[in-house]
Amino acid sequence: MSFALPDKMIAIEIKGAGGPEVLTPTKRDIPIINKDEVLLKVLAAGVNRPDVMQRKGQYPPPRGASDIPGLEVAGIVVALGEDVRDLAEGEEVCALIAGGGYAEFCAASAKLCLRKPAHLAMAQTAAIPETFFTVWDNVFTRGQLQEDETLLIHGGSSGIGTTAIQLAKARGAKVFVTAGTDEKCAACEFLGADKAINYKEEDFLDVVHQETVGAGVNVILDMVGGDYVSKNLNALSFGGRLIQIAIQKGTKAEIPVHLILLKQLVITGSTLRARPIIEKAKIALELEKEVWPLLDKKIIEPKIFREFPLKDAAKAHRLMDSSAHIGKIVLTV
Repeated sequence: MSFALPDKMIAIEIKGAGGPEVLTPTKRDIPIINKDEVLLKVLAAGVNRPDVMQRKGQYPPPRGASDIPGLEVAGIVVALGEDVRDLAEGEEVCALIAGGGYAEFCAASAKLCLRKPAHLAMAQTAAIPETFFTVWDNVFTRGQLQEDETLLIHGGSSGIGTTAIQLAKARGAKVFVTAGTDEKCAACEFLGADKAINYKEEDFLDVVHQETVGAGVNVILDMVGGDYVSKNLNALSFGGRLIQIAIQKGTKAEIPVHLILLKQLVITGSTLRARPIIEKAKIALELEKEVWPLLDKKIIEPKIFREFPLKDAAKAHRLMDSSAHIGKIVLTV
């Protein structure tokens, strides 16, 4: 199969640090792929908080990555690098990328491409990589969440949160979440959360202690940071694990160190974008083995809140900035 490629493509570039208005459609050259990469005709691209941070000038792309935002895509393989053996032109895949997703074409490591589940739409497929890689690596690999343990997710209605709820429940855990409205709490419980806490009306630490009869939760997935850190350590059980994946309320926290000692706690966390391909490829293999069967059996699925055409990336970011969404926001090409 051979695809005729245009000379130029439409892409969304960041004209300068600022609000959504700095996202501007432009024409770019088609990416040149390395020998271990594939070229994808992008049909959908996920929108994520790191994209917003990059737009604001707070999260520059790693060395060698595209300056075009977008960390996950779904599309069709239209060209192969000379060393690629496991994919073919014409295959439908999703891919985790370090940048370049807000465009009609993008380059992706063949090792970070996963075949599209047959029953999912392209928009749903594009919503998989960034959140599923993140949740799997942090909750199950670093956090070692086990069947019958309890997970607390801060930001349960986010793309990360809706993914973590479903995966944790599918693997037999009990799930608590925090969210900022009753509507979001109801949506989390509809997805399977055992208890959703409206953090604007209740103190999550009090609720956790009530629900667990003082025992605490085993694992916490936190995107907030700041003054949540101390409360998280208080909410953990003996041997509990705190996983920090974002710091929306700031980098500084006062930590009750004695709790780490007395309860033998583990504090860990990670970023994803700048990690070596070999590390991310390991996560891809684990997802293919452990998570793709759940997707194929329709036990779990990405939750899409709204789709926007690629040219309306600024509108998508305005929605992301508002935090009014439940689940994922996706750009379609």
